[in-house]
Amino acid sequence: MDSTAEDGDGIGRRLRELRRARGLRQQDLASDDVSVSYISLIESGKRTPSADVVTLLAERLGCTTGYLLTGQDGTRTRELELKAAFADLSLHNGANGEALQAYSEVLASAPVLPEGTVRRARLGQALALEKLGRLEAAVQALTMLYEDPKCVAGSAEWSQLATALCRCHQALGDQVLSVEIAERALRRLDQLGLEATSDHIQLGAVLVSCYRIRGDLAKARLVAERLIRIADDRGDRAAQQQTYWNAALVAQSQGQTDEALALAERARTLLVEGDNVRHQALLCGVYAMLLLGSDSGAPERARRLLERSHAQLVEVGTAAEQASAQSGIAMACLRLNQAAEAQQHALRALALLHDEPCRESVEARAVLAHAQFSAGESPRAQESLRTAATQLRQLPRARSSAAVWRRIGDIWQQYGYPAEATAAYQQALDDAGLPGLLTSTDRAAVPGGY
Repeated sequence: MDSTAEDGDGIGRRLRELRRARGLRQQDLASDDVSVSYISLIESGKRTPSADVVTLLAERLGCTTGYLLTGQDGTRTRELELKAAFADLSLHNGANGEALQAYSEVLASAPVLPEGTVRRARLGQALALEKLGRLEAAVQALTMLYEDPKCVAGSAEWSQLATALCRCHQALGDQVLSVEIAERALRRLDQLGLEATSDHIQLGAVLVSCYRIRGDLAKARLVAERLIRIADDRGDRAAQQQTYWNAALVAQSQGQTDEALALAERARTLLVEGDNVRHQALLCGVYAMLLLGSDSGAPERARRLLERSHAQLVEVGTAAEQASAQSGIAMACLRLNQAAEAQQHALRALALLHDEPCRESVEARAVLAHAQFSAGESPRAQESLRTAATQLRQLPRARSSAAVWRRIGDIWQQYGYPAEATAAYQQALDDAGLPGLLTSTDRAAVPGGY
């Protein structure tokens, strides 16, 4: 009747305590299959009962086998299941801190929960860490789950883990690894020959984003077009929204503003009441920035959209997302000839970021400088632009940083500083991976010219 268990002493202690609480003697629990002496050995921790014996004793004591094995009853398990569901809802609604706390409380009682619930909570905990900006911790948790043999390739969990890992590595600046993870996962899906699901499409959408940020716009466009066809065929609204959104960003990076606006508008039409609030806010902000970059500009409408986006992000967004919205409002104010208001919004963006070197901080300083130049505050504007350039040099080179260098160069050029503009444009070419032309001095040093 003996078997191996993890908590033999605990079972014996709980058996003894519950028997005494019921006013029972050892012989009251005994039967033809379980002797009094055997019960005594269990209570003293010298024997570990088999599953059948645990079931028999639980019936006679009027408790659950789970309680004898773990000290927890079904009521506690149901409470934890409800807490996990609450954490899922909090994460969906952007209450990331609440979600992380709830998932952590669930995982503290992992031994009494079904394996599926534990894995769901671990995934939710990792996603909450990502959204809170604790990227290294998120990568560690996600990698552990992704590399677990129990994670089945092609499953919803597997796709979500691969997608989240790509996002985290991308945010950490490792574009090579983010692309590698996504490409390898999509090749695995092709090998499995599975019908595309919404989770698979989202994985592809992240690859589009990785290609775009790395500057592989041709690849990004090809994958985006393929994903749009798949999503449209499936009629999956969430997948369609994701693919149109990313396709809009690719078109914007290629300078095709009208196409980008049309794609972003299509993504917005797929939004419905009850969608993820954070996604709504981010998409609203993207559309507003596309409006600002279009020929018509529509700065007043763009400002209203950005203010709406910011109001939502205050509740559910990260500090970086809120700062980007503030910088966008500042840009709209500049288009409306409201330099003083533009400065206020740019300074709010910098305050949110605590002056940490990051792309959002650089962009906020650039728009601040533009507003300062516009207000006739040239010395302060020059200082802001030089600080932006210093911070930008600390970031990894990428096409996205090249675009910011171009913006800095345009501001120098607009306000009459050609040498500084040329240096910024050269840095933009370098970050985009394009070699600069030789100077006249360089050409003189080359035998025979070129």
